[in-house]
Amino acid sequence: MDDSAISSVPLFASLDDDARAALREAMHEVSLRRGETLFHEGDPGDRLFLVIEGKIKLGHRSTDGRENLLAILGPGELLGELTLFEPGERTATASAVATSRLLELQHDPFMHLLDTRPELAKHMLRALARRLRRTNEALADLVFSDVPGRVAKALLDLSVRFGEQTPDGLRVAHDLTQEELAQLVGASRETVNKSLADFISRGWIRLEGRAVQILDLERLKRRAR
Repeated sequence: MDDSAISSVPLFASLDDDARAALREAMHEVSLRRGETLFHEGDPGDRLFLVIEGKIKLGHRSTDGRENLLAILGPGELLGELTLFEPGERTATASAVATSRLLELQHDPFMHLLDTRPELAKHMLRALARRLRRTNEALADLVFSDVPGRVAKALLDLSVRFGEQTPDGLRVAHDLTQEELAQLVGASRETVNKSLADFISRGWIRLEGRAVQILDLERLKRRAR
């Protein structure tokens, strides 16, 4: 499973079997229960992590104690890669929102890999560009989109990575509390709950604990736009 997870990451997809095995040998497994923290904002950072199972949230806390979620990451996604190029303080806190397994790669083995496989730098730049594009889109949404639009877009984004097709539609087991979902879209829990209630009344979604059943994907997409 771990080798297939490594090969599923665009950054490592071009590696041959020997290089992939060497990479796996240099990585160490980390297990987290829901609520456990992988690292805190401000901690020294000198390694990246690859999510194998579960979900990890990246959050930032403001000086007045408010928290917002920057991203929810799932299997095959990387976190902490920026500190590989310039080790320094973590800019976010990473915590598990579900039981999770990750692989850890420290700075020196990764730099050696880049030295021997310079083509990986191109893949890393693409990965960083995608992350930057996602951040820019999120900032634009905060300025130009209303809360229901941001909620719809967040549900659609979660469905792409965590959705599972069922006879009733697309089931998205996001594992987020209502407060965490509100932090993800940058709004109050009350406002987000009103948006969800409106979507339910229109027959677009159905809530199932820490999951949502998307019943009308096209209407939800139109609301997100």
